[in-house]
Order: sequence, then structure tokens, then C-alpha cells
Amino acid sequence: MSQKVSTPPDSADQSPAPRIDKWLWAVRVYRTRSLATEACRAGHVRVGGHTVKPSYTPKLGDMIEARVGERERKIEVTGFLDKRVGAGALAPFIIDHTPPPDPREKKLPNFIPVPMRDRGAGRPTKKERRQLDSLSE
Repeated sequence: MSQKVSTPPDSADQSPAPRIDKWLWAVRVYRTRSLATEACRAGHVRVGGHTVKPSYTPKLGDMIEARVGERERKIEVTGFLDKRVGAGALAPFIIDHTPPPDPREKKLPNFIPVPMRDRGAGRPTKKERRQLDSLSE
């Protein structure tokens, strides 16, 4: 009897290319697939300088520019995924050409400070309320 020897398929060659919104979600550019779809529809995703629809099928070697928040990410397609994987397993599928963020960029705090009032001071008057509102703007 002969044994069949099979080699594991190379995921970059065997799996068909998914839609770009699904691929952007799978390689962790966007947190959800719906955010990736909305970004494509809003024109925040470009391939070769042209905006693409969510149904666009990326090709190997495509340079994708995606606006994520305030940053512009530049990613080269080197493989295809249709399911989300851990961040450590992304190396065979993307090459990230995004420049590092400017360290002098102002970072916003993750919290909004709440004005404090002395205990027993009561409710603020209309004038005090306007002053408190002007501080938070």
C-alpha cells in the first residue's frame, strides 16, 4: 500500500482573495468589519491612489492606504486571510510601511477632569455654572 504524502497548503497561494473590508478587519487595521466597510464607503481606503468599494478584491503586492482615526496607515498585501488572527501571526500577510507617529504630537488625555466643589457648597449658581462650562470647553 502506498501512503499519500500531503504538504500543507500555502495560505497565500491557495485561499482566494477576500473582499477588502474583510481583509482589513482580518489583519487588524480596523476593530470591526462594519468599521472597515464604513471606511471604504467614506473614501478612507485607497489602493494605488484610487478609493475602493468594500467589495474590491485586493491583489498580492497592492499598497493599501487606510485612514484609521487621525493616522494614515500604509500596508502592502503579501497574503490573504478571511478570518481574524492574532497580532503575532500577521507577518506573512502584511508589510506595514506606516511611518512611526511623531513623538511631539499632542496626546489627548483618556479622561475628562471633573470640576470639584467643596462639600456642603450646594448647587452652583448660574454664573458659577457658566464658569465651570467654560473650563471644560
